[in-house]
Amino acid sequence: MLKKYLTVFLVSMLPIVELRGGIPIGAGLGLGFRESYLICVLGNLLPVPFLIPFSEMLLEWLSTWPVVGPFFGRFLQKAKTKAATITNALFWGLFAFVAVPLHGTGAWTGSAIAAVLKIPPKKAFGAIALGVLTSGIVMGILSYGFLGFLQVMF
Repeated sequence: MLKKYLTVFLVSMLPIVELRGGIPIGAGLGLGFRESYLICVLGNLLPVPFLIPFSEMLLEWLSTWPVVGPFFGRFLQKAKTKAATITNALFWGLFAFVAVPLHGTGAWTGSAIAAVLKIPPKKAFGAIALGVLTSGIVMGILSYGFLGFLQVMF
């Protein structure tokens, strides 16, 4: 059982995959929604306090590397482009961006956007955490089915 928990925790920490991959994997491994949700949310949020203050600097540095540079350059450019769309409503814009469980949205890109926009770390973490919690519920419904989700919640 520990191996299953560790698997979904580590998958949820990965950029791009994050909780959107961890919860379906948890469902596939036979974990209940509550345990999968909790483990995935914790795994997805663990890197965020470190990503917010350092993500822009780290991405710019990685974008200069010969082999992986183009990937990280595109990632940074995508974050800057997406940042421009939410400048007017920082907290709720960042929340909504992270909450939508689509490719390229999530805690990692949300942290990069927070860094690019110079959103204070506490405010950014709150928006990202709320977005991750919401995204986890959406992924729970998609992964466990609506009736299975309701059965666990009530």
